[in-house]
Amino acid sequence: MSGTAFRCGFVAIVGRPNVGKSTLVNALVGRKVSIVAPKPQTTRHRILGVVTRPSSQLVLIDTPGLHSGARRVMNQYMNRVAIGSSRDADAILFVVEALRFGAEDEWVWDRVRGWKQPLIVVVNKIDDVGPRERLLPFLETLTDRIPASAIVPVSARTGENLDRLGELLASKMPEGPPAFPAGVLTDRDEPFHAAEVIREKLTLNLREELPYGLSVQIERFADEDGRSVIHAVIWVERGGQKAIVIGQRGERLKEIGRLARIELVDLWQRPVHLELWVKVKENWADSEAALKQFGYEHT
Repeated sequence: MSGTAFRCGFVAIVGRPNVGKSTLVNALVGRKVSIVAPKPQTTRHRILGVVTRPSSQLVLIDTPGLHSGARRVMNQYMNRVAIGSSRDADAILFVVEALRFGAEDEWVWDRVRGWKQPLIVVVNKIDDVGPRERLLPFLETLTDRIPASAIVPVSARTGENLDRLGELLASKMPEGPPAFPAGVLTDRDEPFHAAEVIREKLTLNLREELPYGLSVQIERFADEDGRSVIHAVIWVERGGQKAIVIGQRGERLKEIGRLARIELVDLWQRPVHLELWVKVKENWADSEAALKQFGYEHT
């Protein structure tokens, strides 16, 4: 390392739902470690993405989108995870969407203002802005409003300006050894990723509000004859939702299973046998006990 001190630290990524936090984490890591969907509140857990370079390691904390009006127990849980996972980080990335800073963004800013860590504002989705000169007044407004260490416009989707962001983050990290061995990209295991990929396919294939009443629980995960055998239960809140998930003659459930299996095979580079069941647990998203049963961490 030519005498350069190694730097390692944790970076909390916060923002309102649907600003592209998980896409940003995946782009910086260089592999999909968090599921992504165009619907708000897709991320429910704290997930670590690890970026290791010759002289630094960034541990990115992907958190659920912070949102006001969280009435359900699940929504309150997600807000607690986002705030609790961020307080001890070495730096905060506050992600906003280019040309948009509304009441929800202001609500997030009110939650993190006053924290002592270095704060970097990331203006995401700049690839949607044209001409680029339209960004300048928006960036000036953010500079006046938020006393950040830096404001960095990026596109997590195309990778634009991510190298600059990574270098800036590394410079903010304390000196110290890496927290994870080289080659480790996330703290989550394969059963967790299997459940999340299934939930992503459900979210992408189901209409309106139904995805928010779904949870996926892995009941069996085993290696047999060089393939992964996975049995998963999709929990819904009402009987009518079960019929929607299954679809006519089971076609929707079969398609969701097919898409999830294809992605898991590509991710792990080995055969996957996946079986899905749909079960009902009334109003599970309003039950602390059900959240614990389904693997949502205590906060």
